Amino acid sequence: MKLIADSGSTKTDWTLIHDADWRSDSIIVASFSTQGITPIHQSPADIRQILGQELMPHLSTFPRAQLINSRVLEAPLLSNMRVYFYGSGCTPAQVPAMKQILSEFFSPQNVEVHSDLMAAARALCQKEAGIACILGTGANSCLYDGENIVQNTPPLGYILGDEGSGSVLGKLFMNAIFKDPQFETIRDAYLKETKLTMPAIINKVYREPLANRFLASTSTFIHQHLDFEPLRQMVVDNFRSFFQRNVQQYQHHDLPIHAIGSIAHYFQDELAEAAKQENFALGTVLRTPMEGLIHYHEEAR
Repeated sequence: MKLIADSGSTKTDWTLIHDADWRSDSIIVASFSTQGITPIHQSPADIRQILGQELMPHLSTFPRAQLINSRVLEAPLLSNMRVYFYGSGCTPAQVPAMKQILSEFFSPQNVEVHSDLMAAARALCQKEAGIACILGTGANSCLYDGENIVQNTPPLGYILGDEGSGSVLGKLFMNAIFKDPQFETIRDAYLKETKLTMPAIINKVYREPLANRFLASTSTFIHQHLDFEPLRQMVVDNFRSFFQRNVQQYQHHDLPIHAIGSIAHYFQDELAEAAKQENFALGTVLRTPMEGLIHYHEEAR
């Protein structure tokens, strides 16, 4: 049995799969979610509590009750289960601690911990070389050789970098609606829909926590108004900046550009246009990595 985790700050998606030799129509046994687990922001005690109180009750139902093709999953299920944990905040410095915590619940030799960037690379590229990108609230990218991440342009966060992300798109949007006269109608529509004012927006950005998420939340409104050409062009230019400032550093126009995340998914046409203008070929685009990770980890059937 294999347990795959895709973890962010808000939630962790878990998928339990079985090896191909079960010869089932589907390798997925169960999918469920828990609170988000980010070792860079949470204490070991908090993470243990989430695993113990939210994850383990899901798994405890399987040893003698769950049937797959008339086969009973018998104990010791947990000791034989391989765990692949991918998470934001799983920096090289945090990986050993996260692996140690998981090893309190599973056999240490069966636990692997990787970053969300590795999740993107494996989900998008599988075992082929390529450039893998994350385009969601934040942005990141890497050059992947089919096994390892060999180069990573530092994203630097939404204040210093994160070009192409939802948070940077939100910054560009806020600047435009209050400074560019041609955005007046769009500004009025946004303020009416959200019931916000300029002072309220300034307060959310400069005085309240999680300003990046607030800025990225404008992407829903932007997506609904892409028929306004200056707004659509803003999206394209944001992606072009991402290619210029991040992807270009890999000097591999020969490799496909794959992307994962909500911004890549919902603005796929604009992403493809930006890639073409920067002489890159857009490859696979996924909203989340789980489907690709399942395919990566399944054994030959």
